Amino acid sequence: MSDPEIEDLVGDTSPSFEHVLSCVFGVRDHESRAYLALLEYPGSTVSELADALDRDRSNVNRSLSTLREKGLVERRRRLLDSGGYVYQYTAIPVPEAKRRLHDALDEWVADVHDAIDAFDPDER
Repeated sequence: MSDPEIEDLVGDTSPSFEHVLSCVFGVRDHESRAYLALLEYPGSTVSELADALDRDRSNVNRSLSTLREKGLVERRRRLLDSGGYVYQYTAIPVPEAKRRLHDALDEWVADVHDAIDAFDPDER
């Protein structure tokens, strides 16, 4: 299964927010679901999120790593009273995610317009 890409949105007249997130940021649908779950359960640990999503912890951990790389999730270390620490994850706020989605789509559309404008059949 290939990763969704922004081009996958073309022709989809009513994409879900989850699908748009996947295509624009190049993440898989299960990673988008992890982002949405963190909106509902901010400050979750990998284990808590794995339980909420009914997925394996290692898979959730990989999803969170990808989402952090894309700037959609933030990680904070919390010290435990018993010693040691645990990481807690929080999704960036929806308005920020929407702004980033709009910016990425605007950039892509501008690139498509440039490709159209640059087309010259005499140079083929």
